[in-house]
Amino acid sequence: MFENILFPIIFVAAVGLIAGLGLALASKFMAVKVDERQEKIRECLPGANCGACGYSGCDGYAEAVAKGDAEPNKCAPGGASTASALAELLGVDVDTTPMVAFVGCGGNREISKTKYGYNGMMSCKAANLLYKGPLSCEYGCIGFGDCYNSCPFGAITMVDGKPIVCEDICVGCGKCVSACPKGVISLVPKGAKVFVKCNNKQKGAPVVKNCSASCIACSMCEKNCPSGAIKVIDNLATIDYALCTSCGKCKEVCKRKVII
Repeated sequence: MFENILFPIIFVAAVGLIAGLGLALASKFMAVKVDERQEKIRECLPGANCGACGYSGCDGYAEAVAKGDAEPNKCAPGGASTASALAELLGVDVDTTPMVAFVGCGGNREISKTKYGYNGMMSCKAANLLYKGPLSCEYGCIGFGDCYNSCPFGAITMVDGKPIVCEDICVGCGKCVSACPKGVISLVPKGAKVFVKCNNKQKGAPVVKNCSASCIACSMCEKNCPSGAIKVIDNLATIDYALCTSCGKCKEVCKRKVII
């Protein structure tokens, strides 16, 4: 009776010993070496695992930074302090200017004309597939809230069909920029005071016809900017914030009230 019990015990113990030795050898000879910098980079990250950097989490971002596949200033929750710490660790220079999202469309349901009634999925990307959306202005905000749904920090609210960004909450992760099929949203330096509230790149009569709050590319802002910070590119006034002094001259000469 005892022998009948002893043999299975010895057999199971032997199998466990062999399996343990096998795993130990495998962990030693088949281990994937981790870049020491990756571990140090991971220690600098806040551990939010929000995905705002464009990677699955902090581990994925740390690996990408260590390999040189990602910039060290993409951690939105960590902000400038994390970017500076990573830059010092990697021995590189990085722009730590805080950025926030800006909605470059001044149209609304009162002043923007529509070309058809839309009854499909309430998604900007879905609506954009049907003749570039229901708006006559093909560059304007559709207003179905893809940006709102994409924001992991709750920095965007929808008011009367238009997205409103709260600068105090926005961390400049760029999720909303990627979510907008119209390219209406961009990242601007936090604290900037001058903005072009239009995204229309058309020229001529359609610009005025489709929206009364559109840039007509008259170039008055460009001609009167003392620092050369505004250029009309593709029929749209564009601000170079590295040159802008926030003097407000462009706002004064804009007859369409597009510059705010």
